[in-house]
Amino acid sequence: MEFIKSIGFPKMHKEEGEKRDFLPELFENLNEYDVQIFLEEDYGKDLGYTPQDYIQKNKNIIFTPRNEVYKKDLIVVLRAPEIDELNLINEDSTLISMLHYETRETRNNILRQKKINCYSMDSMLDDENQRIMVNYRGTSRAGSRIAFEQLKKQTNNFQNTKDKIINVTIIGMGAVSANCAKAFEEFSDEEFLSKNNGRGLIVHMIPRNITQNYENLKIIIEKSDILVDASKRPDPTKIIIRNELINYLPDYAVILDLTADPYNDSVSPTQVKAIEGIPTGTLDKFVIEIDDDLYNNLPKTVNSKNRRLVVSCNAWPGVDAKDCMKLYGRLITPFLDVILSKGPLNLNEKSKNIYERSLYRSSLDYYLNNKNN
Repeated sequence: MEFIKSIGFPKMHKEEGEKRDFLPELFENLNEYDVQIFLEEDYGKDLGYTPQDYIQKNKNIIFTPRNEVYKKDLIVVLRAPEIDELNLINEDSTLISMLHYETRETRNNILRQKKINCYSMDSMLDDENQRIMVNYRGTSRAGSRIAFEQLKKQTNNFQNTKDKIINVTIIGMGAVSANCAKAFEEFSDEEFLSKNNGRGLIVHMIPRNITQNYENLKIIIEKSDILVDASKRPDPTKIIIRNELINYLPDYAVILDLTADPYNDSVSPTQVKAIEGIPTGTLDKFVIEIDDDLYNNLPKTVNSKNRRLVVSCNAWPGVDAKDCMKLYGRLITPFLDVILSKGPLNLNEKSKNIYERSLYRSSLDYYLNNKNN
């Protein structure tokens, strides 16, 4: 398919708490293109928008049932479609979504079998290998705020913590970690700064040269009130924090899962989370108690004997949905400009346009050809 003539924007039905649809402003930017735009029925409703709010921005918008939206030349949706939704997409159509190639081998195989042209939002990087389509603040701040609130509940206004200083340990040294540390600083200032009572919070960000040493980890974990996974593992089959180490966390401690990597026992070796034995939450349930039924869904090979309260969500930016989509709408616009003006099969890795280069490198074919390099 040389040029795009129709675009489908489906809603995401993964859970009731998922409200994120692109805002009307995005579609105003598409007026210059001769393309029909199909939005799923009730698109934007959960964010307070009406069909007229969208049509006023772009007269080429048509609201249509879910099955029809997936039949268009280009499908744009933030979270990756489920398997039944992928099966609705026509061969040689184009999909732009958060596809997370590194940790979704099963989905990658389905996309290849169906000959879908794929571009993953999370793989849209600049020439310095930094993500463009990303909401680091939304990912980090929402989870950090909830973990901080849960620690307060767990410790009777912090009276049960071992010391006056609260220790937050973050696994990872990247952008998610940095935004997480900044969020905890802000929450700590709000809670303690004006009281001047000696209480406060210290953030420890630990790199690989610490996490690979069991004894070092044990000492750090024993003193951690909140343990955060903000890691980016090159190999998702490798555990960073073994379940036995969770036993050294204080009973009241909170585990914050910002990466929300999934388990997958349909591949060998099994794909696991960085912190062994914790479940993955959703927008409908992001606080997970130690006896939650979600533990029953873990692969049988995963050790979950030692448990603490877990704060986890597979879509953290969705907690603040409208702010999230305002940002993503602005970030995706230049990528849509490229694919609508050049077509999905005419992209050039050496283009003078940074967004064209980035889009080219975000394809599934590019990932598969380069993953072992």
